[in-house]
Amino acid sequence: MTNTQLQTNYQDFIAERIHKVPFSGIRKFFGIAAKMPNVISLGIGEPDFPTPNPITQAGFDAVFQKNIGYTANSGLIELREKLSEHLNNLYGVNYDVNSEMIITVGVSEAMKCVFSAICNEGDEIIVPTPCFVAYEPEIIFAGGVPVTVECKLENNFELTAEDIEPYITPKTKAIFFGFPCNPTGAVLSRENALKIVQLAEKHNLLIISDEIYDRLVYGTDHVCIPSLPNARERTVLLGGFSKDYSMTGWRVGYICANPDLMEAFSKIHQYCVMSAPTISQYAALAALQIGEPFVKQMHDEYDRRRKLVVSSCNEMGLDCFEPKGAFYAFPSVAKTGMNGDDFAEKLLLDQEVAVIPGSAFGKGGENHVRIAYCKSYEQIEIALERMRKFVEKGNY
Repeated sequence: MTNTQLQTNYQDFIAERIHKVPFSGIRKFFGIAAKMPNVISLGIGEPDFPTPNPITQAGFDAVFQKNIGYTANSGLIELREKLSEHLNNLYGVNYDVNSEMIITVGVSEAMKCVFSAICNEGDEIIVPTPCFVAYEPEIIFAGGVPVTVECKLENNFELTAEDIEPYITPKTKAIFFGFPCNPTGAVLSRENALKIVQLAEKHNLLIISDEIYDRLVYGTDHVCIPSLPNARERTVLLGGFSKDYSMTGWRVGYICANPDLMEAFSKIHQYCVMSAPTISQYAALAALQIGEPFVKQMHDEYDRRRKLVVSSCNEMGLDCFEPKGAFYAFPSVAKTGMNGDDFAEKLLLDQEVAVIPGSAFGKGGENHVRIAYCKSYEQIEIALERMRKFVEKGNY
């Protein structure tokens, strides 16, 4: 049959749930910026540091030593053992390496495993917004329904139990969040986290906690949700190596949870990918073994950039609360008279600086833009000076 003989609309072949998900709002700006040779991008949430050399060398060594076959579905036992030790040392949470841990292809695959395993058609998952762009689509792809709860600027974009409770229905299965937060940089206080755990107990809900930025917190401590009283057995902990160790392209993440849940997650994982990339797992093992000085070095430099971005935004009239985690600032552009979409597009065309409109991250972000301070301090200084000129010029 030739193409001219095919009478059916191709859209008829696409599952209805796919039509419910728009393309990422971030892509539009990357497309424009790619055609501008002098653009400074503060848009992409990817560390600008190279993966530390000893970690990279561990990956190469795995290749040269021919340790590149499949690993166990759950990942290298040495990596799971070291990760278990790492989580225990940092947060006092213990996971059995044989029944409560899976090494995944980044947190993206971890989310797919979790939502595919827990969502029946129509099950509701509560998601605070603004949030990482993949959260809502991953739930929809699994047949679930994301129920968004807007985090408020007046609460420094923290999630509270009081915000959540009105959205709980008989169809609610889990509360899903990520703190430190992409895009706001917000962290979750211990007090608020405890109340959310109590709320989950009251309504018998799972908590799914994406803690990919756990080591990038400033002037405070990270709250690891399963470390809280009565939280571990109802919490699915997601994490990875991309942000803390600057290993985005290595694609290594993990899931930790109760064995009964992990059995279900394992079914999805083993049929999707067999195992995470072996070379990358050896690199991740090295990261846990010798990576701590590099984490501290990158953390301190992000903190220096964070202070520059926040103070500069406030000085130019873009109200910006102080983010305590990740590597993002989320200033309001309301005083310019523009929403985040217009501001980001006009700033890009006028001054060749790329930021991401807050609307890309869901409800509550419309009058904000996300600034990722993942460029060098000097590049950020130039970008902020261009932004200042744009704001001062007016006449948008």
